[in-house]
Amino acid sequence: MKRVVSVSLGSARRDHRVQVELLGEPFEIARRGTDGDFDRAVGLLKELDGKVDAIGLGGIDVFLFVRQKRFAIQDGLRLMESVKITPVVDGSGLKNTLEREVVRILARETNLIKKGTKVLMVSSVDRFGMAEALSELGCDVTFGDLIFTAGIPYPIKTVEELEEIANKILPEIAKMPFHMIYPTGKKQESQDEAKVQKFAGYYQDAEVIAGDFHLIRRFMPSGLKGQTILTNTTTPDDIGFLKEKGAGTLVTTTPEYEGRSFGTNVMEAALVAVLGKPWAEVTPEDYLDLLERLNFRPRVLNL
Repeated sequence: MKRVVSVSLGSARRDHRVQVELLGEPFEIARRGTDGDFDRAVGLLKELDGKVDAIGLGGIDVFLFVRQKRFAIQDGLRLMESVKITPVVDGSGLKNTLEREVVRILARETNLIKKGTKVLMVSSVDRFGMAEALSELGCDVTFGDLIFTAGIPYPIKTVEELEEIANKILPEIAKMPFHMIYPTGKKQESQDEAKVQKFAGYYQDAEVIAGDFHLIRRFMPSGLKGQTILTNTTTPDDIGFLKEKGAGTLVTTTPEYEGRSFGTNVMEAALVAVLGKPWAEVTPEDYLDLLERLNFRPRVLNL
């Protein structure tokens, strides 16, 4: 049996372990949170190194892609470089492949996404593939990177402007401690009430709210009117939260295993373990071919 573990800076309350079969091979897939404790995460990574088939890094990005440019988050690199033997991934490979395909599938097979659909992406530089796919389909997209990360009420409306801003600010953001730019540990379980009230209109005006679930949750107001949530890494508690807020449909880009959709880092680690080749040698075509063989489909859940 192959073993895949995600080591996350998120809350240990969200830990989960399942056994699944991928292309006829049994897998144990687990997620282990460290409650935002960076040193604990490093220690766990070193403990797992060489003892599992692949490792995912959760609750943190290592690489952000903006078209052909790649920006490395320094804290993410520190975690990745603490692993010497086992392949380790952060999910960015799947974000650039699977999540593009999910948008296209939804456009082909549902009425959730179409030309003119009003989409709020709470953060786009960590999901540039999804951002590009939504724009290519002609959706009316609001990129909320400055709003929800920096608290600046400036909606970005085009991929070109997003790219321009990202190229200017990401080199400096990449040097910052990660907890300053993204909720870790118990912050993932709480809401930023001031920003919830201040920026509620962006949620209310959207038909689809897309992106990282922890960011979506952190700023989500009450009184939604059946909006679609396009995300992943959701638990049964998260589904209850979305129902309470008034969301209408949940779409997760990764499959459901025993009531839980894992993060892209976990699923990318599983795919790397299936491929059996070094992560640096894996191509987008490898992922797309494997996703087709596995018949990965987005989960669509009416709330």
